[in-house]
Amino acid sequence: MNAEIFAEWLRRQGHRVVHSASSYWYNAGPRVLQAFPYHWIIKPSEGEVNRLLLKNNAIALRYSTNITAPKGKISYHTVCEDSGYNLASLRRQTRQNVRRGLGYGSIEQIPMNRLAVEGWKLQQDTMDRQGRTGSMSEAEWRRICIAAEGLPGLEAWGAVVEGELAASLLTARVDDVCDVPYAQSHRRFLNKYVNNALFFAVTREMLSRPGVKSIFFNVQSLDASESVDEFKFRMNFTAKPVRQCVAFHPLLKPFANSFSHKGVLEMLRRHPASYTLAKTEGMLRFHLQGKRRLNQQDWPECLADRKIELLEPLNQVRS
Repeated sequence: MNAEIFAEWLRRQGHRVVHSASSYWYNAGPRVLQAFPYHWIIKPSEGEVNRLLLKNNAIALRYSTNITAPKGKISYHTVCEDSGYNLASLRRQTRQNVRRGLGYGSIEQIPMNRLAVEGWKLQQDTMDRQGRTGSMSEAEWRRICIAAEGLPGLEAWGAVVEGELAASLLTARVDDVCDVPYAQSHRRFLNKYVNNALFFAVTREMLSRPGVKSIFFNVQSLDASESVDEFKFRMNFTAKPVRQCVAFHPLLKPFANSFSHKGVLEMLRRHPASYTLAKTEGMLRFHLQGKRRLNQQDWPECLADRKIELLEPLNQVRS
């Protein structure tokens, strides 16, 4: 599978896809462009960014760039690059949990139509636990799954307990990386550790395949708590440092300031369930933070203890 096949998957879902010199982009939200494949670390010029915004009448766009780039919010990609990933790679408690999960249910590849139907209940429960209720409809979820049918490199995996789907993953191999765009589980099974078993088994399976060098799970969320990634870190995934850039349309850029950010924060305080306000606040925060020098930014907790180590080579280059 390559980036063009990933693009076709998004087109089948109804998204508009555009291609620029540095990357592919799709409408991840109303008039908001997101670069993909998600694991790509790109360096678009200011001219390319402005052309994308103007030509597509976009409010903003978002992408990941190298930590050495001159702007962007310090952020991370959650990845696993351990080619020898196995039970010995895990801490003792996590290893025990994986064994319990493997003993409680089976891990198997499942048809996309099963993910579309049975997976919706898991997706609903996951969104509820993460405070994202309403961020996706059942119709959208079914389009995501059905659009993947017949496309090489896209697979659905599930943890099955007595015939019932307890947790699931949707994976997409792009060149030498296996992306995991969607993961969901039901709280009824969390204490049975089927989620641990599923992540472990699929990660080990993918990394054992010829040509696969890493698993990419996610870009740090604009609005979700960092705690949503703690599970992945316990599964021996790591935080790969990047700078996450949010660029606004040239006409809107003067209004993307600390005053407007405070206004959105106040509206979000009054309407905490608003998915749109949460994303808007996140985009403004990342944009404003991204204009500061790295040592003046708020660092993610998972990178905080590496701050001196990561900043040292950058300071040496400047000096």
